[in-house]
Amino acid sequence: MRRTDITRDDGTWTGLSLEVQARRQPDLCLFSAERRLLLAQQSRPVLLAAVDEDRCGVEFWRTDAYRSPIPPLRAGTGRALAGDLHRWAYRFVQHLLASPGSPLHDGRWLLSCESPLLRWNHGRRPQAEYWSSMLIEGHPDGYIDWFMHAGSWEILPLRPMPDAGGGRVKAYRKQARDGTLPPVLLWWVSGLDCHLILDGHARLAAAIAESTSPSLLSLHRTAPSDEVVAGTERAVHFYEAELARFAGLRTVHGTAVPDGAAIAGPSLASRLQELDTAQRPTWAWPLPGGEAQWRRVAREVTADQWVTDAESSA
Repeated sequence: MRRTDITRDDGTWTGLSLEVQARRQPDLCLFSAERRLLLAQQSRPVLLAAVDEDRCGVEFWRTDAYRSPIPPLRAGTGRALAGDLHRWAYRFVQHLLASPGSPLHDGRWLLSCESPLLRWNHGRRPQAEYWSSMLIEGHPDGYIDWFMHAGSWEILPLRPMPDAGGGRVKAYRKQARDGTLPPVLLWWVSGLDCHLILDGHARLAAAIAESTSPSLLSLHRTAPSDEVVAGTERAVHFYEAELARFAGLRTVHGTAVPDGAAIAGPSLASRLQELDTAQRPTWAWPLPGGEAQWRRVAREVTADQWVTDAESSA
């Protein structure tokens, strides 16, 4: 796997670009059957979802089968890497590649520290209130409301959020106060239009309890290599054409006309960065057996407790 650091013009690190090979299907795999989704981890159902017929939202049922691919983090590690999201990103990627249960598969990915969730508190609400509002509630079942929260990319925990008074959360609350709290690892899933917590349920609970903004590292798919190559060629061609256009203007009007580099250069840089970092839809694999299999799994894991329009019409 190739790893490339992504930085801003000023050199500030913003993410880690990954090119993954030899992983045709991930251990944490999203399957689809028409409007129905199944997230399975090494064949264990983790999440069942049914999209409304009018596409206004998603009903879900969450099992207790999810296991994080990131091993438990020691307090000493948190202190050693305090605030260094660059090093945390490399550490998380190492575990995502080596541990079972990871969503990584063939293609290009970005693990970024620039989640829009960190910028959307426009009402300047207290951090505890804001981050609590971004959590999708419900266990084992719940609802993702696309009508009221379209594009907000809320956060869906893959297991129940721990209580603020629990032992692990208490330990993380101290780290939150000390500024050594490790980041929360998220995975953006386009089919649900929300983030899933891959690791850090207790850390997010601790940040909320301390009313502080958590550090985040968010994983999503980016453009495949052939698209990047083609897009780069187009961007460079446009850049060269702009310089040639300005050169023609300078020939006619003299050196009072700029050479165009100050205009075309930033545009080229922006296009290239977009190719490296822009989100692409999450891959889903066809569910073997289709809708009938999805209903069988739903009946089995919910013990016939979950009633959806898909089930009632079956």
